[in-house]
Amino acid sequence: MRSLIGAAFGAFYLAAPAFAETPAAIVEDVQGKVDGIAFMDYVAPGKIIKLGPKASITLSYLKSCLRETISEGVVLVGTEQSTVQLGQVQREKVPCDTNAARLSEREANQSAATTFRTMRSDSKVAPTKLPTIYGVAPLVQAKSGSTLIIERTDGKEPTINIPLKSDIMVGGKFYDFAKVGKSLTPGGSYLAILGAKRYAFQVDASATSSPTPIVGRLLRLE
Repeated sequence: MRSLIGAAFGAFYLAAPAFAETPAAIVEDVQGKVDGIAFMDYVAPGKIIKLGPKASITLSYLKSCLRETISEGVVLVGTEQSTVQLGQVQREKVPCDTNAARLSEREANQSAATTFRTMRSDSKVAPTKLPTIYGVAPLVQAKSGSTLIIERTDGKEPTINIPLKSDIMVGGKFYDFAKVGKSLTPGGSYLAILGAKRYAFQVDASATSSPTPIVGRLLRLE
């Protein structure tokens, strides 16, 4: 088993400089003894996770939209899915938009600018599909101490202003609309404002208030 994990890790190690700090997945759940990993941690390709007896972990991959529940064994984090030795893994494809989960600040500002241009009545540019979340309660990654503003851009709706105080942040860096009973409207288009950042996105028309995998409602603003 060690030789298999070592060989796999070696392959990732050779490629590591290209994406050493780029997260591949987010930890949705941890059960039992799992050293060095906590709920809502990001994990990068090449990360090895050892699961103790009766321990399990749930990973959601940002690029492939795969959600894995892994029980026991040793896990090698990949770019789109894990390699698992001496354990069991269940995988499911979940609705998610990699543009929403991985949007950079530059792309976010360009997305917002494009949205406003196409909203003009004299615009002849075809509307650009916005990054989409698949739950009505976004999970927003943002810096504690700032203020998050959410504005509806395709209809009238009260503006949401949220002071991101440390005591309401999940894992110190996430604001979860579901935890505080806030939600957006299915099919609505919105602008998230965080300081100088502007991030245009939309809620899928079929989104519901039912529990939704994290990767399907994740907005990374920081």
